[in-house]
Amino acid sequence: MSRETLIRNADIILTMDDRRRELAGADILIRDGIIIAVGQGLQSGAEVVDAAGCIVTPGLVNTHHHLYQTLTRAVPGAQDALLFGWLKALYPIWARFGPEEMRVSALVGLAELALSGCTLSSDHLYLYPNGARLDDTIDAAREIGLRFHATRGAMSIGESAGGLPPDGLVEDEAAILDDCIRVIDRYHDPAEGAMLRIGLAPCSPFSVSRALMRDTASLARDKGVMLHTHLAENDEDIAYSLEKFGCRPGQYAEDLGWTGNDVWHAHCVKLDAAEIELFARSGTGVAHCPCSNCRLGSGIAPVRAMRDAGVNVGLGVDGSASNDAGNIVAEARQAMLLQRVARGADAMSAREALEIATRGGADVLGRDDCGRIMPGKRADIAIWDVSGIDSAGSWDRAALLLAGPSRVRDLFVEGRQVVRDGGLVTVDLPRLIEAQNRLARALAAG
Repeated sequence: MSRETLIRNADIILTMDDRRRELAGADILIRDGIIIAVGQGLQSGAEVVDAAGCIVTPGLVNTHHHLYQTLTRAVPGAQDALLFGWLKALYPIWARFGPEEMRVSALVGLAELALSGCTLSSDHLYLYPNGARLDDTIDAAREIGLRFHATRGAMSIGESAGGLPPDGLVEDEAAILDDCIRVIDRYHDPAEGAMLRIGLAPCSPFSVSRALMRDTASLARDKGVMLHTHLAENDEDIAYSLEKFGCRPGQYAEDLGWTGNDVWHAHCVKLDAAEIELFARSGTGVAHCPCSNCRLGSGIAPVRAMRDAGVNVGLGVDGSASNDAGNIVAEARQAMLLQRVARGADAMSAREALEIATRGGADVLGRDDCGRIMPGKRADIAIWDVSGIDSAGSWDRAALLLAGPSRVRDLFVEGRQVVRDGGLVTVDLPRLIEAQNRLARALAAG
């Protein structure tokens, strides 16, 4: 039997379709996870969701996260540090994680994303202490009900070999590649509409070898999966690249096969004009993480220049230890505000920032079946109640990031409702929060 839902009478649907249409008083018909029709006066015997007083958008897309870090928010000693010092403060804590910490932290992070309108999230898990596996976060995504792009990260160069992480958190490179093959073969779904895909993601140029970067790129292309890592995050990152590799991060990435439309890099705060042109020419994507970049004092990424050059840009909340929140709509607002701080009030509109958060992120992750409300696309849809205090007095309620709620009323993923009337329907959230706080207290107690 078909599953049908009719979202009816939305004040405005921001379609993010190829013409960026905004439809007033319109409906969306969903069948079996696919958008069947968009327009006024649609009729169906389906379950009806009344969207009067609401703005409807595509589900938001999060292109960079470290879900395990939701257990280490606002850690004393890491609150006021730059990137490298921040990592050194947190590595010993993360070394005490195990499968339960990974799974519960991922559940909390994904629940937070869902409540902020996110339907598709990537995750970058690059450390596996005490028996933890990528499978722990995959199980969490299935339980919450979000579309998920899990990346098998890795660190292989510890402190004794000149790297940043402690030796106890790094892995043997042959074992890393073996596990990459395992998770791809077990979980990766290349089909349109896939709920789960796998990517390969060595952590960063300062925590893995040149050989592992190159071998991972070869493996990813052999298996048909995407590549992801951190790049050009701050001045320390640039200095490390120049000292260790004799070139800037963009050149290092290109030399090792880490550019192309199957690659996206996180942060890219310090890309120069030549690197931006390289990314545009090669189709390399960027996950822009504005709140984390502010929190760590990394700087303002040149998103306006990237977009103008034709670089695919999406948004990422980054880990909750470097952001302390995982609200993707708040990230979109911050992205807009930072470009205005850097370039002037007309540097980025609310609508463009929302496009980056939806269609832009989907394109970065290679998901042109998501991120837009069009017939034939996946039914990943966010419904925002603009009848409340957040939007009161707004003359343009479609400018959601200027005056609007930061939590969704309803959220659909593959046509299934994950959030209803502002609450998660897939998990017992109070019980989950209790488990998260119990684990955080145990870690804090040492």
